[in-house]
Amino acid sequence: MSGIDIAIIIVTLLGGLAFFLYGMNIMTTGLERMAGGKLESILKSASSSKLKGMALGCGVTAVIQSSSATTVMLVGLVGSGIMTLPQTVGMLMGSNIGTTITPWITGLSSLNGGSGSLEFLNLLKPSFFAPIIAVIGIVLIMFFGNKSKKNKDIGMVCLGFAILMQGMELMSASVSFLSEKDAAGNLLYGNAFFKVIEIFETPFAGIWLALLVGMVFTAIIQSSSAATGVLQILVAATTITTATGEVTGMSYSVVIPLILGINIGTCVTAVISSLGANSDAKRVAVTHLLIKCFAVLICMIPFAIIEGIGPDFLDNIPSVWGIATFHTLFNVISSIILFPATNWIMKLSYMIVKDKSGDQKKRVAYLDPILIDQSPAVAISECANLTNEMCLLSMETLIKSIENLKSYDTKLSQSILENEEHIDKYEDNLGTYLVKISSHSLSVADSKKVSKLLHTIGDFERLSDHAVNILKVGDEMNEKKISFSEQAQSELSVITDALEEIIDITSKAFTKNDLSLAKRVEPLEQVIDKLISRVKSNHIDRLQDGNCTIELGFILSDLLNNYERVSDHCSNIAVAIIETAQGSFETHEYLNTVKKDQNEDFSSAYAMYENKFQL
Repeated sequence: MSGIDIAIIIVTLLGGLAFFLYGMNIMTTGLERMAGGKLESILKSASSSKLKGMALGCGVTAVIQSSSATTVMLVGLVGSGIMTLPQTVGMLMGSNIGTTITPWITGLSSLNGGSGSLEFLNLLKPSFFAPIIAVIGIVLIMFFGNKSKKNKDIGMVCLGFAILMQGMELMSASVSFLSEKDAAGNLLYGNAFFKVIEIFETPFAGIWLALLVGMVFTAIIQSSSAATGVLQILVAATTITTATGEVTGMSYSVVIPLILGINIGTCVTAVISSLGANSDAKRVAVTHLLIKCFAVLICMIPFAIIEGIGPDFLDNIPSVWGIATFHTLFNVISSIILFPATNWIMKLSYMIVKDKSGDQKKRVAYLDPILIDQSPAVAISECANLTNEMCLLSMETLIKSIENLKSYDTKLSQSILENEEHIDKYEDNLGTYLVKISSHSLSVADSKKVSKLLHTIGDFERLSDHAVNILKVGDEMNEKKISFSEQAQSELSVITDALEEIIDITSKAFTKNDLSLAKRVEPLEQVIDKLISRVKSNHIDRLQDGNCTIELGFILSDLLNNYERVSDHCSNIAVAIIETAQGSFETHEYLNTVKKDQNEDFSSAYAMYENKFQL
């Protein structure tokens, strides 16, 4: 075999692996886009029971064809404080079982019905149905994708599956030379590949080396499904029947530790995902790793003993179905054995990962970067959750600043300033993260969510700035020991009540995505504008009558300007909610339309608020 032949084999093998990984990525992305934000809510719904969590983790992973994607989601959910470690343990075990379905699918490549009564089995071979699925996928994308995003996503899933299967075919073809009869004698004794197999078959030391190789290879490609598929291909390609009828190749004594190593190597994605996260998120990755390590130990110790004794069945050559069967049985049986010990495993993860000071603050700023590529829909959902927190914190800070005007408190002042810094972090991290997400191909629903969040986080940050401005008004009045006249205080009380109501309505409308509440914000905002204009006019009258000072006038004007800006930002947020539902973000056009063509609902709400808040 020439050097060119070897180069072609290596390139074809790597190309097939690339096709496999890319196909799986496309298929997983398409399935997640179809699920949208529901995937996160599905995972959270299983938090009441570990057994229920295991079943759901298994189901979700079997559907999206990636245990790595499931574990990364769980790391993100725990890191953001939405779920806790105990709620994820069952799902981690379930994901280990769910991922075993892929080797059964890839095993279809080995089907061979021949020309007899079992010829129909050839119809189940990927070489037959993968091109058909690819054609269906292309048709859905090219001719129906523009009409429906769902059709495009389904097309992507079909195309991804076809590419995945084509990758399997390429890898299989690249190593098919290993089973050529005319090369068998040479390969058995001189080929480097078989020399490696002989090393793996070395008593005791060989099985641990095979375990290490399986672990490192899977850690590099970050896909246990791909690693198992490669193993199935290599086993099939190296199974040779000699002239004497003897079957040789990779025996169970080599294949079993390789599969066990693959199961540990798949944990690397979750470990990478948890880097830079808080302690809780790290514990999810550590727990996943511990579950796999204990499962492998449970299997490896008796296997090493049995292998040392040397029973004949370990010398048998497994089929692709034998590999799939062992992979499935290993994960199912080990999960059943370890299930009662989950609390002990969690305690061990707490011992390994210690709490660090500042973890709570870090949680607010933490958004898992791997989620963007692994599961954009879940990443968007995480952003929505954090933006809800940002909304509530901004509104709380505003209310505190208003309370501080009524009754000055240094502790309250400090709390307002700390909240404002906290909210700045929200905006910085959410803004950067959302821009990265928006560069990905998203479903229509997810695109709307991203637009809504990008339009509103700036308003929430500005609301906290105005809270600090209102705080400064209180600081100045407290420092100078001055206060407004009784008439001014009475007028401010009415405006303050109206402002507190618009803050309350806006926060509820945003966090609950309530359109009916959002539509009540603009009428109230216009009532507040009218009230502020009246108070400013009344102040000028008092100033001319000598009942107020210029200094208090500047303070009052500053306060009223901040009140007005607060109501304006509340209006912006409400408009973003409404426009998201309508699929448009022409804010100024919408506001002009509302003010010009005041419908019955708007007029009714305006009249109600005008009657409720009178000077």
